This record gives sequence, C-alpha cells and structure tokens, in this order.
Amino acid sequence: MPDATPFLSPAPPAGPRLGPDSEFDFRCGPDLDCFARCCRDVSIVLTPYDVLRMKRALHMDSSTFLDTYTVAIDRPNGKFPVFVRMDPETLQCPFLTGAGCSIYADRPWACRMYPLGVAEPRQPAPGQTGFYFLIQEELCHGHGKAKACTVRSWLAGQGLEEYELMEEPFKQLMLNEFWEKGEALSPEKVGMYFMASYDLDRFRRFVFQTKFMSYLDVDEARMDAIREDDEELLDLAMEWLRFSLFGERTMKLRKPVPIGDPRSTANAAGETAR
Repeated sequence: MPDATPFLSPAPPAGPRLGPDSEFDFRCGPDLDCFARCCRDVSIVLTPYDVLRMKRALHMDSSTFLDTYTVAIDRPNGKFPVFVRMDPETLQCPFLTGAGCSIYADRPWACRMYPLGVAEPRQPAPGQTGFYFLIQEELCHGHGKAKACTVRSWLAGQGLEEYELMEEPFKQLMLNEFWEKGEALSPEKVGMYFMASYDLDRFRRFVFQTKFMSYLDVDEARMDAIREDDEELLDLAMEWLRFSLFGERTMKLRKPVPIGDPRSTANAAGETAR
C-alpha cells in the first residue's frame, strides 16, 4: 500500500482513470498468499475521523491513542499529517494480528480504499473533476481473483460513504489556499490545529472547561450533543478551525471578544493543547 493520503494526489497516475461506474476485479482474504503483506512497512495517513473511530474502538482517550499509536510529521508545506506508528522491529501495523486487522470494523480510510486511489485537482478548472485509479503492486495477488465490481459498489461495501461525509469538512480545511502560500502557523495555532483535529477528548475539555463557548453563538441543542457525541464535536472543531485559522464565516460570535483577550486568537487553545 502506498503513502495513501485522502483527497490530494500530487500527480495523476499513468493508468486508466476510473469513474463511479468503472469496473475492476479484486478481492482480499486470508486464503491468499499475500494476506496482510500490505499491513507492513507502509505509511498510513490518518484523518481526524480515522482517529475518532480507532480510539473509540480501542476504548482509549484520544491523547493516549495518539501517544501510543501515531506519529506526526512537520512537512515543508506547513501541513502536519498523522501516521500510524509501525512496530520498530517488525515494521508491521500495531493492529495486525495473525487473524488480520484487530480493528477491522474501524480501520482507516486508506485501508478501506485499497486497491483504489483517488486524485482530485487542487484548483479545478471549469468542468474538471477528480477520478479514481487502480493501485497494482507486486506484493498484492488479489487482482483478477473475484467477480468484477464497480467503483461505486466497492466504496459502498467498504463503508466509505460515511467516511466521505464525515471527512468533507477536513477536506475543505486542507484545500484552503493558505497552505499553498508557504506561510507557517504560530506555535499556538499549531497546538490548536492538532487538538481540534485529532485530540478530540482534550478539545472537549477545552470547550467546556474554559470560556470558549461563551464567545460563540451555538444553540443549546448542539451544545448538549457535543458533550457526548464525538461526530458532532468533530464537526464543531472543523468549523472552529476554518473560522479561527482562515477567517471563514463558519461560526458566529455571541459577543465581541475584548482586544487582548487570549480567546481572540489561538492562544487559549494552544495553551490547552500543550
């Protein structure tokens, strides 16, 4: 499996471009001699929704999950992708067992997509759309071993419709033109970005244990929901990041924030994230 990151492909692959109704022939299973080879020595990028699902499946606090199973890399473009931390001796995924993936029902986006990749233009021209492509590697022997299916049916069968819905706000965050300018986030904003994107349990404490919500116009029903619902909290976090990092009108202020108040910038979130 390649370094599979959702949403953005740096260059279109050389193979055929697939649409939702294009067909391909592939299966994966323990009867194949290549079973689980793709779970070793691989870079698996995690989205915020991946982390949400995985930490919940393991009944772990998000901070503990991140410290135990992930590593974040500061890339030159200013983005900070989070990867699954491979075992340093075997180079295999920490969730791999003799029977396969121990968190299969909550496996990451990249694992669900395989052997499909997706490419989307960063700044699409009129009429230009993204497309899918087939990943064919020597280590994988699953091609040509099943009845042909469409891209659409594969995505549905892998549960990717829910992932795409939940990850759309993060996609919009990552597609913001800010990242293309090469500007660096302040340490406070870096802390806020990580906390709100990936460390949801810490973000929930920040939301309810500081004056954070006193400045935002959020109705009571939603407030009640985000106390217990991780998906609702992640949705709020993405809105907050687009609002605070890029000035997008994704949220409304309840009242003006006094000049110099730490909540007028990312400072409060940054302090909580450290």
